[in-house]
Amino acid sequence: MPIRITGMNSGLDTESIITALTQSKKDKVNTYTGDQKKLTWKQDKWKELNKKVNNFYNNALDKMRFGSAYVKKITTASNANAVTVVTGDSAMNAMQTLDIDKLAKAAYLTGEKVQVGGKNATLQTKLSELDIGKGEELEFKIGGAGSNDSIKVSVDENETIESLLNKLRKAKSESGVSLDFNFDEGNGRFYVSSKEMGEDASFEVELKKENDENPSAMSKLGFVNNGKNYIKGSSAQITLNGEKYYSNSNTFEINGLTITANEEAKGITLSTKQDTSGIYDNIKNLLKEYNDLMKEFATAYNADKAKKYKMLTDEQKDQMSDKEVEEWEKKIKDGLLSGDETIANVRNALKGIMNMSFEVTSKDGVKSNLSLANFGISTGSYFTTEDNERDVFHIDGDKDDSVSGNNTDLLSAMISSDPGMVQDFFTQLANNLHNKLFDMMKGTEYRSAFTIYEDKLMASQYSAYNTKISDAQKALEAAQDKYYKKFSVMETTLSKINSSSSSLSGFFGGGN
Repeated sequence: MPIRITGMNSGLDTESIITALTQSKKDKVNTYTGDQKKLTWKQDKWKELNKKVNNFYNNALDKMRFGSAYVKKITTASNANAVTVVTGDSAMNAMQTLDIDKLAKAAYLTGEKVQVGGKNATLQTKLSELDIGKGEELEFKIGGAGSNDSIKVSVDENETIESLLNKLRKAKSESGVSLDFNFDEGNGRFYVSSKEMGEDASFEVELKKENDENPSAMSKLGFVNNGKNYIKGSSAQITLNGEKYYSNSNTFEINGLTITANEEAKGITLSTKQDTSGIYDNIKNLLKEYNDLMKEFATAYNADKAKKYKMLTDEQKDQMSDKEVEEWEKKIKDGLLSGDETIANVRNALKGIMNMSFEVTSKDGVKSNLSLANFGISTGSYFTTEDNERDVFHIDGDKDDSVSGNNTDLLSAMISSDPGMVQDFFTQLANNLHNKLFDMMKGTEYRSAFTIYEDKLMASQYSAYNTKISDAQKALEAAQDKYYKKFSVMETTLSKINSSSSSLSGFFGGGN
């Protein structure tokens, strides 16, 4: 920007004069800048609202379209301490008998004491002090009978128990199995255990031989089985309805049930039946997410347009406190979607489906048309409900709902008496809502896929504002330059006049 020197000869505040003369062009820059900022806020509000629509569409609504949301079952055990059961959708309604015959165990070896000169060995004890020579080998056989898998570790007389311990912890068998090793200096013993339960993960060591004149490195390090210090890894065994099942862990997957044995016990009764509370909870969650979304729509749509709150210029912000600016801008932000046509269209479409009736078939084969009201589900009274709550549905008998909690619980009764019919109705409702939102979120020239607002159009508008702001800024600067040049010419002319006057004064003054 050129250096502008003004008012030196005229004494005029040309800066203020030019600012006033170009204010209309400055206002245009401020207007475009403010409108672009407001568009950014509007984009942010739509992004947040669209995210909530997608969450509703992809989660609760999508889930309730399928039968798995309604086929909820639960299994109770007569001895809850001995067994825990997770019930899958494919589990059958039945009474079953269970015996837990044997729990799975992990193999565990308590090594014999390792001593040097009558004292317990330590982590710093060298293997040579235990009369272990180079090239000797430690071997732990892995798996049950007939397995050829093993962990083998070569030892060196110059290494310490600590370095050997680290080597053992890193060692693996050919099949990739490793074991847990530890050395307790206080007791002078190695301890070994399988990392998993069951016979397949078990390990074995040589049985101690009495009067062995040439004990192996295994024996010298206490890795021997004396019959008392070793627990062999074993598989779990249960008997369900007379049939035996085995597992390397204490968990069994049988016909839709995940059975975890906790202790040995006999004569346990397992009872599997429909879990009506689970169906109720899923329906309640669907309505909650719908209600939350509709309240968001209503709050945005019914907000005060805040027409008297114009976008602030930088100069105006400088004259206000940060809190005042924040509160002022919040008023504008809250009203950005007030009366928005897109929100109105989505709200009306969803409300229309929620008020529909669907043909369902009861367990006795009778067909009938039912609406949400038949399940004791309805909105509150129009005249006693706040504006933003009028689209909210309440479930009669829902103890968490102060509006309808004292009414008769029709939904639970219908789930208990005819869960198939309840599923028939709500899958139709969910599918219709899902399809409607899918149609309203299809991509177009102005809208991306899975978006309810015209995000592409708004992005284009944002770019257009960049051009408008740039052009308006150039026009402002051009106007300012034009006026500065005119005032500069005036100042130059005045300077010349002043100079001539001084010369004349000097001339006539010299004649005296």
